[in-house]
Amino acid sequence: MHIWKRLMPFQGTTRSRFSLFAKINLLIVVLFIPILIMYTYSNNVTYDVVSKELQISNTKQLTFLSSQIDSRINQMMDFSLILSRDPNVRAFNGLNMWDDRYDRMQTRYVIQEKMTLQTGVTDIWPTRYAVYSQQNKDVIANYNQTTGYDEGYLKKNMSGRWTYGDQGAASQDELNSFYWFYTDSLAQPGMLTGSNLVIEASFSYENIQNMLDTYKAGGQGDPFLYHKGNSPILNRSADKQLSAELIQYLDTHSPEDTTQDVVKLNGKKYLVSSVKSTYLDWHLVDVIPLYQILKPISLSQNLFYTCMILLLVVGISASILLYRNVQYPIKQLIKGLRRVEQGDYSVRLHSKNQNEFSFLFRRFNDMSHQIQDLIENVFHEKIRAREATLKQLQAQINPHFLYNCLGYIINMAQMKDEQAVVSMAHNLSAYYRYTTRMERETSSLQEEIKLLINYLDIQKLRNGRIEYHIDIPEDMLAQSVPRLMLQPMVENSVIHGVAKSYSSGEIRITGERLNGCGRIYIDDDGPGLSPEQYEALNLKMQEPLQEEMGCGLWNTHQRITHLFGSHSYLLFGPSPLGGFRTEIIWEIPKEDTDSDKGNTDTN
Repeated sequence: MHIWKRLMPFQGTTRSRFSLFAKINLLIVVLFIPILIMYTYSNNVTYDVVSKELQISNTKQLTFLSSQIDSRINQMMDFSLILSRDPNVRAFNGLNMWDDRYDRMQTRYVIQEKMTLQTGVTDIWPTRYAVYSQQNKDVIANYNQTTGYDEGYLKKNMSGRWTYGDQGAASQDELNSFYWFYTDSLAQPGMLTGSNLVIEASFSYENIQNMLDTYKAGGQGDPFLYHKGNSPILNRSADKQLSAELIQYLDTHSPEDTTQDVVKLNGKKYLVSSVKSTYLDWHLVDVIPLYQILKPISLSQNLFYTCMILLLVVGISASILLYRNVQYPIKQLIKGLRRVEQGDYSVRLHSKNQNEFSFLFRRFNDMSHQIQDLIENVFHEKIRAREATLKQLQAQINPHFLYNCLGYIINMAQMKDEQAVVSMAHNLSAYYRYTTRMERETSSLQEEIKLLINYLDIQKLRNGRIEYHIDIPEDMLAQSVPRLMLQPMVENSVIHGVAKSYSSGEIRITGERLNGCGRIYIDDDGPGLSPEQYEALNLKMQEPLQEEMGCGLWNTHQRITHLFGSHSYLLFGPSPLGGFRTEIIWEIPKEDTDSDKGNTDTN
């Protein structure tokens, strides 16, 4: 017992050791969670700040570009106003009072020179001007004007705002342009009085492309000029596929004066900014690939998460190695100790690794083997002592049993009942012949049944109320069982069952094979016991023999347990006959089962 006292502290730690692996993994995960939360929060803040700064910067740059375009357009409009008030222009639209052709040529030359000088101020923004005299039906332009004066052309385009297209005029380069017509007439806009002076200012879409190219060279965007219903003006190095997809988006989402949206195209995010031009009524649009600009942040984020996953895998792998090389052997050792504590001394531990635990396993195996040998020796000694006690008790009981039987024979002889004398003598002879042969510890179940018949016939001769029925399957009769396994149980039914009942005296002995076990049921119709008494009697079978306990029942239980294993036992309970039931259950050895099968096949 002192061995188990030393091992008791391990019992309370089994569950904690068993869950150590889960605790380590949980600790690793718990340590990773705040790091992931803090990094994710910090990364999101950085992402938002960079995105907002990018939006603000892009809006400022786009607004600046729009103001530059509007400034150049405003210069063209101012020049048109100044040109309309120029004396030479007014003279050109006069009453045709000059007759001198030289003066006419000189006036035209001066007007063209002024328009050419205004056009040559900057190369990035070339402009075209034309002066129409409605009174003289003439036109002066700083570009090749092949159609001459056209009254219908003027009436069609006198809208007072900038328009885009070819305006129906066949120019030499045939490029779409922005046009604006100015007249000094006080009449309703778009109406010609017959003496109007009309100034036409226009510039090609290439001017816009030049500005867009310059803007694109200094940034990461892809700008273009957009107006719903017109072909957009793209920069010369624009991504046409991306621009086409974005234009489809803008056609369904009409932009306001200043708009910023994050648009997802082809699974990628783009920052789309737009600013409306004051004079042209077009939107200057810039698209910036957010996924490229924020790519370093995303790469850093992905690298961090990858490292965290690798660290998590390494941590879990380390915990697995710790579990396999430390905790699992400890768990095996504790499980083995618990099995030994429960009485299973056949347990052996094995280790594939050659380490400290393999040494402990070998020492444990040696210890359990020594304990098993010691327990078996002690157990055998106890069985022999119990058998000696049983024989001693039987020696005390048998003379009394014999005296009663001899007294019965004397009485029957005096009554001249020869048949009763012969029957009693025959059964008594067979009974003592079997009980006195102790050279073998086991016998067949068939021999045990014959002994029961002799014993019950003797008791029936003495007590006429006894009726017995024996129903044992044929395939069980050859089973090897301990000698005198059934007789103490039947004797218990006769003494404590039938003898205490005055109404009847039925004893029934049945058997069956079920789930690899042999089962014999001994029932009587005596008074029986209460449920508490049955429970107490079953518990006493598991305890050491006590003075007040019946030796025959306990000894039979110990003998079948020792012979057939821990799954063989006696069980007491209420009988279907209304009295006491004894169940004898033992495991049928495998060789006996195979032998029975062979006999069945042969038959």
